[in-house]
Amino acid sequence: MPPVSPVEAGELFLGLTQERSLLAAVSGGPDSVALLGLLAEWARAPGRPLLHAATVDHGLRPEAAAEAAAVAALCARLGIAHAILRWEGEKPARGIQAAARHARYALLAGEAKRLGGAALVTAHTLDDQAETMLMRLAHGSGPSGLVGMRARTVKDGVKLIRPLLGLPKARLIAAARARGLPFASDPSNADQRFERVRWREIMPVLAEEGLTAERFGRMAERMARLDAAASQRAQAVFAAVDLPREAGEDRLRLDFSALMAEPDEIVLRVVGRALDAIVTTGDRYRRLERLEDCVQALRAATKTGSAMRRTLSGCMIRLGSDGVLLLEREPPRRRGVHPATS
Repeated sequence: MPPVSPVEAGELFLGLTQERSLLAAVSGGPDSVALLGLLAEWARAPGRPLLHAATVDHGLRPEAAAEAAAVAALCARLGIAHAILRWEGEKPARGIQAAARHARYALLAGEAKRLGGAALVTAHTLDDQAETMLMRLAHGSGPSGLVGMRARTVKDGVKLIRPLLGLPKARLIAAARARGLPFASDPSNADQRFERVRWREIMPVLAEEGLTAERFGRMAERMARLDAAASQRAQAVFAAVDLPREAGEDRLRLDFSALMAEPDEIVLRVVGRALDAIVTTGDRYRRLERLEDCVQALRAATKTGSAMRRTLSGCMIRLGSDGVLLLEREPPRRRGVHPATS
């Protein structure tokens, strides 16, 4: 495939022009090295954001330190300020890739904040998007999850921008080679112990049947459009069914009888919003199936005028016979004692 041209890069980076400064996440692999080279060319023009780069040394491979040093040398050659961020401390025996990803984003977010609020720019590609969607589909994600990675979002209070999300990885490799930029290959990218690697190896087979990375990218765009419309409607409905509270009251009351008039997807999203409003700390991720089961039970109880009580995502959910749904934080559990879920 042809390398990314400076003109094409300028179009891809158009959304970065309003940022004061940028922090490019550069691992040393071909994708991120290509991003670095393209950004370095683009940022030289007057009025462009100040460009920084950072590399995370996870300390998981002996070669990692040398690879980070190689990125530092490349940045010095390109005239870009660079920082090496090290993941210190004990590493988990299981779920190492997820833990490393969490640590990486935390370190990069910290560096972006240290730079005064720089926008974090990553080199995720169309291939990465397809793999992410396959993984989420296999894990049972709903419409919001099947949006995949977003081109622009906020994570840990830092803007996260993926300007190359619509490009195949092969074009970034071509871009790095065309510019004579050295890059490394991480052996973990071929380690079948990791789920993403297994999906990556399946992709060529799926492509033969028409499920190409481009098709997944188009699906992500369509799901994003659908998700935005449903989210907007859910926000309006939430405001309409959210019953008045006293000042300082840390629980929510919803008119669930009125909410029953909405489609299932909107009901799910409204109850999900209420749960997120109550549980503001800790792990707020929950399996969609549990939320669906809870809403289905609430609908059935409302139709018969029955009361119901459940726990979900750290919340106590009580439906009164009057159709009012009360949500409040679940009290601490005592050993061997569990709340009723009737």
